[in-house]
Amino acid sequence: MVRRFQPVLTAVLLLLGALVATSSTISATGAESLGAPGGRTGPKSVGHWIGSWVSMPQLTEPHNMPPPPFTEEDGVLDDATLRQTIRVAAGGPHLRLRFSNAFGGAALPITKVAVALPAGGRAGVSAIEPGTSRPVTFHGRPSVSIPVGAQMVSDPIGFPVAPRSVLTVTIYLADGQASTDITSHPGSRTTSYLLAGDHVADTDLPGATPTDHWYFLSGVETWTRTTTAAAVMLGDSLTDGRGSTTNGNDRWPDRLLDRLQSHPSTSGVSVLNQAAGGNRVLNDGLGPNVLARLDRDALATTGVRWLVVFEGVNDIGTAEATPAAQKRVTDDLIAAYDQIIVRAHAQGIRVYGATITPFGGNEGYDDPDGHREAARQAVNAWIRTSGRFDAVIDFDRVARDPADPRRLLPAYDTGDHLHLNQTGYKALADAVPTRLFHAKSLPPNFTFD
Repeated sequence: MVRRFQPVLTAVLLLLGALVATSSTISATGAESLGAPGGRTGPKSVGHWIGSWVSMPQLTEPHNMPPPPFTEEDGVLDDATLRQTIRVAAGGPHLRLRFSNAFGGAALPITKVAVALPAGGRAGVSAIEPGTSRPVTFHGRPSVSIPVGAQMVSDPIGFPVAPRSVLTVTIYLADGQASTDITSHPGSRTTSYLLAGDHVADTDLPGATPTDHWYFLSGVETWTRTTTAAAVMLGDSLTDGRGSTTNGNDRWPDRLLDRLQSHPSTSGVSVLNQAAGGNRVLNDGLGPNVLARLDRDALATTGVRWLVVFEGVNDIGTAEATPAAQKRVTDDLIAAYDQIIVRAHAQGIRVYGATITPFGGNEGYDDPDGHREAARQAVNAWIRTSGRFDAVIDFDRVARDPADPRRLLPAYDTGDHLHLNQTGYKALADAVPTRLFHAKSLPPNFTFD
């Protein structure tokens, strides 16, 4: 009798052992509620990856290169450590990092990477909390070489992180990058640190050189519940945060994230800032034009369900101040917005249009005959009335001076009559209806999974 049931008993014991082993693995990674994301960290379970932080990659201008002695005639960051802090939007038990060599003139050989919590949980600091550093791998290896024009995604890292918390990412390049064409995001509004030698595991970097730019790091993704979704903010310096506080995380998308996550109905929204100063919709400027970067920066972003388009002022401001040139840029901008909508809708993404804010009195963009102002008004009229956008966010109405609608409200103006200060950016964020990011705002046949 015992022999007859021995195979069944053995199978039951093996099954129980497997269940215990799986439970232990998940517990060890701190992912009891969501399960492990699969890949190199464990079995697949409930949850999905979501974009939690991004920086728009662009070719680094000469004055934004790593400061001396980290830029040489034939390359950068030879035998150097780079420590950067970033603020994630979505929380979860696992992370993975994206590194970009989109504009590099040579392969980007990263020797070592680690992720940690910054000292005091603060942005822009060189120290990390002792005991929090974790190594980052790529297909199980500590180093990676990123080909020209490519990006690489790390293995999942068991690193529980809270929503809206700050992370430190430290990288070491033993041989540097053998080119002075490199990929960065100059408008980080966040301080990074450079130090000669391998200091990835160091708790602090005394004597490091500070620089307010991000290099190579282009994204962080979080493994989180399936009800979490991302909203991409597509814009220029007004979204990138010129006029905001360095290390303050008070751009209008940062403020919007705080608002959304303070409401239960939108607490699962991740706000991703895909903007760059000087960027244009129609033509390359600082970074590729919107029509060229739309796929990379919005449509292919992990977990994106909403897109906010707040861009066009640089197209109007750099076009010649004549009736013909401004009529042409108006028509071309409207056609471009329509293209963005068509391409995003094809991916199940809702698109919200934001009106262009005033620039009256700005030395570079305002013209005495008002041709550029007329173009701004025409573009804004189309955004408001065409019905092509799924919703309209009227930033012009919020930011303009009621006594002189061609100009910014003085309380919001940095002084250049184009960019907003921290008070102005908060006003923009407060004007965005949170209902636009409820799950019910998605198409009826759309699911988060």
